[in-house]
Amino acid sequence: MLPPRLVRRLVLAPLMIVLAVAVALLSPLLGAATLAFGLLGHARPGRMRALRLLYFGLIWLGAETSTLFSCLGLWMASGFGGRLHTEPYQSRHYAIMRWYLDLVFGAAARTFGLRVEVEEPEADPEAQAARLTRPVIVLSRHAGPGDSFLLVRHLLSVYGRRPRVVMKATLQLDPGVDVVANRVPNVFVQRHRAGEKLFTEQIERLARGLDRAGALVIFPEGGNWTPGRWQRGIRRLERAGRRDLAARAREMPHLLPPRPGGALAAAQACPAADVIFVAHAGLDRLVTVGDFWRNLPIGHVVRAKWWRVPASQVPRSEEHETQVLWLYDWWKRIDSWISENRPDAAPDEQAPARSG
Repeated sequence: MLPPRLVRRLVLAPLMIVLAVAVALLSPLLGAATLAFGLLGHARPGRMRALRLLYFGLIWLGAETSTLFSCLGLWMASGFGGRLHTEPYQSRHYAIMRWYLDLVFGAAARTFGLRVEVEEPEADPEAQAARLTRPVIVLSRHAGPGDSFLLVRHLLSVYGRRPRVVMKATLQLDPGVDVVANRVPNVFVQRHRAGEKLFTEQIERLARGLDRAGALVIFPEGGNWTPGRWQRGIRRLERAGRRDLAARAREMPHLLPPRPGGALAAAQACPAADVIFVAHAGLDRLVTVGDFWRNLPIGHVVRAKWWRVPASQVPRSEEHETQVLWLYDWWKRIDSWISENRPDAAPDEQAPARSG
């Protein structure tokens, strides 16, 4: 269970700032130590994972600290929070999000050689301009914390969208995410309260509030893929009497069975929105801290593909069962794309598969 918001503000946020200052002051000593241990451990000079992680950690801690102080300044300027939800302050918070994500992504690109290749729907200039006048609902696979950050950054920095995200409540343990994400429209899902219908009303509210620059981001799987979760998802469908959907889920070994409640509710709540489906491959192994250490992505390429379904082609007026099957059809397409595009790791970078 998460600590109350006041505790997070008064304890976790100051701790983050203290940690950032301590690491910055000790960085010369830490850098020398990691370099020495790397050389003693016969690490290849081009890799030096500990030194790379130290550098990236410094950038990330600096970004977190700057974000917290920027948000404190906006809180004071808004009349100690009185005008935070007005349009000018919403815009400033989205600007902080964009700056933060661009800085962290740039650090990852420089430190680890991370590259992102996105294959997007082709469109003529007139159709492309028309798309920018409609809100979008983005339904993406979920495979590690990095995918959500990259997706939100792409929406902010490339498309100029204002993303509203349905995300896990535990992300609020990150002070920067906690402060910014609670000041703009988002939904935080608590695992112990998770259910098909529990957060539907909040998701519908987010969807109804979308304007032409809005983007509602949902991860219908509800969590990262593991073999155990995949099996449990299939058993959940079988217990619910949906052996047909369970059989389809078995044919999608790279994805968890989608939970249709929130995605379909969002589509109904915003009839003007196009629906974008997102597949990606390359971050599947990076879930825990241990994964990052064992599979440090140096020179890594993350591949993604976006499919756009115009609002007129989304089956909003069809029966619920038809809409569920439509979602599963798209999930099968995403699974097939992942099968064809998962990057092959070098032999010495291979990690044992997680058992769930």
